[in-house]
Amino acid sequence: MDRVVSGMRPTGKLHLGHLHGALKQWLQLQDQYECFYFIADWHALTSEYKDPSLIKESTPEILIDWLAVGLDPEKSTLFLQSWVKEHAELHLLLSMITPIGWLERNPTYKDQQEELKDKDLGTYGFLGYPVLQAADILIYKAKYVPVGKDQLPHLEITREIARRFNYLYGDLFPEPQALLTESPYVPGTDGRKMSKSYNNAIYLSDPPEVVAQKISLMFTDPQRGRRTDPGRPELCPVFALHALHTDAEKRGEIATECKRAGIGCVDCKRILIGNLNRDLEPLRERRGQLERRMNDVKEILREGSKRAEGIASQTMVEVRKVMILDW
Repeated sequence: MDRVVSGMRPTGKLHLGHLHGALKQWLQLQDQYECFYFIADWHALTSEYKDPSLIKESTPEILIDWLAVGLDPEKSTLFLQSWVKEHAELHLLLSMITPIGWLERNPTYKDQQEELKDKDLGTYGFLGYPVLQAADILIYKAKYVPVGKDQLPHLEITREIARRFNYLYGDLFPEPQALLTESPYVPGTDGRKMSKSYNNAIYLSDPPEVVAQKISLMFTDPQRGRRTDPGRPELCPVFALHALHTDAEKRGEIATECKRAGIGCVDCKRILIGNLNRDLEPLRERRGQLERRMNDVKEILREGSKRAEGIASQTMVEVRKVMILDW
């Protein structure tokens, strides 16, 4: 089967943005391809190197969320990046052939430096992030990588590095193709894109009362100051979440009533709270079961890492051979 590779940085709990932007697609892909999904703890160090404790705390939380959502270790290889040392070796070798200009022109390099001004990101690790990402993908000779449109520049750097390696040493790596995710817009409680760094997220692990509190305080249409004012559901962050958790018929009713001030924001939020908690309840139940079986959860990560290491080590045998480093 063709291979798919993707990962997540353990820099906090997973939220609705992760669910709708990545995990739902990952679930579908595991029935179609040979999938490798990894917890990218080395990647997390590029921004969290001053306090790695967050990475250690977040790693089991992410794995539990993956399993609770439905990722199946019998179908997908779930592993920890740092437990497969071959990623680091290939990263080192690829860094020898990657022009600095390719990294400096990466649009997300300056964007993230601007967005994360509270962190010192003037490090080689942060600049070389795309090279490590290329190693993560190429070491499994992945054919596809699920990405959003904003991540396409990163994948293109991976493709360029693969082309350069193949030109210098012979055809070894396929150029991975993008599997574009729909990446629906998932607003946070303040109306901006849901993000851990904005402190506006609804987490998959939030209990019902926390979800209710967060939704009740959520921003709505800024021009609807009174109950009698007509609303604009297409501009309302709450309605954007209805699009993900409310069926089409009910959504249409809410939109119609909102536009003619037939329903207020409090009632609209109450409906969303019920639907959102309904959808999250099965995840909460599975999370609770998994939290009581942490040894089994850790074993899944160990076994997945061993499986990934077996494939990665074989790729490195081939890399050393074509680079004449196998004597």
